[in-house]
Amino acid sequence: MKVFIENEAGYKLKNLFDEKKLEYQETIEVARAYPYPYGFLLDTTGEDGDNLDVFVLTNQKLHSGQIVEVEVIGLMEQFEQSWDVDQQAKEEIDHNIIAKLKADERFDYSDAVKRKLTAFVLHVFDNIRLGKTRVGAFHDKQVAMDFIYSNQD
Repeated sequence: MKVFIENEAGYKLKNLFDEKKLEYQETIEVARAYPYPYGFLLDTTGEDGDNLDVFVLTNQKLHSGQIVEVEVIGLMEQFEQSWDVDQQAKEEIDHNIIAKLKADERFDYSDAVKRKLTAFVLHVFDNIRLGKTRVGAFHDKQVAMDFIYSNQD
């Protein structure tokens, strides 16, 4: 599976792309540095209309705009609060696929990784977002693959 890298690990910059055209739009500063390279799975569309989000577990330096081949290892449930036109709060699914580079066998789906991802997701937008984000369960590869297949273009 191929992931387009939007945001590099170690930086508080979130690059925004037109995910279908792979065209850069703008960069914003977020409250926390990305713990791992972050991007989206090509040829997918999630409930929010965007491609499925992916954290790539690696120590390798991946750059914004790079496309990498990954192996899916899990799924982190993520729910974001937003408001409809009547100002009624609603919760949207914005789950994250957890993957590793195909050639990188060192990373596992440990509790330490899960804690790091949870802390990041809960606070990355503290400086700009009014809504709440909630992290649900972490799932294995099979659940992640089923989620991907149900969201393929």
